Amino acid sequence: MAQSETGKTPDLRFTVVIVGGGAAGIAVAARLRQARPTLDIAIIDPSTTHAYQPGWTLVGAGVMTLKSTLRQEGGLIPDGCTWVRAAVASFQPEEDRITLADGRTVAYNRLIVCPGLQLDWDKIEGLTETLGRNGVCSNYSKDTVEYTWTCIQSLSGGKALFTQPPMPIKCAGAPQKIAYLASDYWRKEGTLNRTTVEFCLAGDALFGVSYYLPALQKAVDYYGITLQYKHTLIAVNGPERKATFAVSGPDGKTENIVKDFDMLHVTPPQSAPDFVKKSPLANAAGWLDVDPSTLRHARYANVFGLGDVIGTSNAKTMAAARAQTPVVTANLLASLDGKPLSSIYDGYGACPLTVGYGKIVLAEFLYGGKPAPSFPYDQRKPSRFAWFLKTTVFPRVYWDMMLKGRDISVPHHPEWIKF
Repeated sequence: MAQSETGKTPDLRFTVVIVGGGAAGIAVAARLRQARPTLDIAIIDPSTTHAYQPGWTLVGAGVMTLKSTLRQEGGLIPDGCTWVRAAVASFQPEEDRITLADGRTVAYNRLIVCPGLQLDWDKIEGLTETLGRNGVCSNYSKDTVEYTWTCIQSLSGGKALFTQPPMPIKCAGAPQKIAYLASDYWRKEGTLNRTTVEFCLAGDALFGVSYYLPALQKAVDYYGITLQYKHTLIAVNGPERKATFAVSGPDGKTENIVKDFDMLHVTPPQSAPDFVKKSPLANAAGWLDVDPSTLRHARYANVFGLGDVIGTSNAKTMAAARAQTPVVTANLLASLDGKPLSSIYDGYGACPLTVGYGKIVLAEFLYGGKPAPSFPYDQRKPSRFAWFLKTTVFPRVYWDMMLKGRDISVPHHPEWIKF
């Protein structure tokens, strides 16, 4: 084994090392094994449970069970791949190696970085102490997602607040999806008329792709939801049921406003994992610095990235990871073979926006917010067909195709099964 500049022989060595065993990591490993069965691949991830996170909105709304969204990580590692069950401490890209939290070093020929992002709960004062009780819930945590449904069912009037932090976040539509579903539940229960619903978002637009905005605004108006722009949640007092927001005014000045609540659904601030943020692989904003087309690192030619961690302008959704997987697979293999990188990611992302039970606005788009519909109907109109895809088809595609490397190639569109 080759030694590094420090003279220490690495503890482990693989041709391809994948950091992250979530959707992106498992999918790209499975594809690489399909394309080249002899490839020596390792997946580094400390988690023992794998979650289908797109299902958590539906868990919070009582449509799916949490159990149905979870699997054992070990059962998903592709045959022939080595699972290194450890956390990453740091990257040494100049030496083509990684240091693990337990002190071991791992050398690689090619590196794929896809550990997702981290949820910064502690950036909101008082949140961690009260999350999961006192009416404070979140679909972004498997530990509290079921409590969201408890809160929705138990609220028979009062004030419900739903929050959205500054972008970027994973699945940017999720904070408003649960606001619509909760409102629809209360409408059917006959309690919406005595419930004040506010959607408090840090930005100044309900959704980043303007093409779909009219349909979403129609849902907001239908349920009587009050939109509060430039409202960033900064503190929660659970026992007193008070939430503090930093509110930016037209003059640019910020003031703190305290709101009472009976239910508070929190979407936490999000960022790249600290071990990426503090590494030479990060851009100025802390995200993995990759070329937005080839998904190869901007400075290190043997490093690739995909999924929520990359610093590209596409939406951070499962659909994006699914579209990026064949691109990274093809370009990494081309790199190993000394060939030009010819596979291109066009920024595809999708967000099935649940505007009510049985009704979904299926938003699909490319870089720059260009609409990219897959189906021959106006996808801005709420559809039961899209609901069927979201609740029945997409989970099966995820578990039985995407994670097993049997997925339909999605470098371009439209395949009906894409999501």
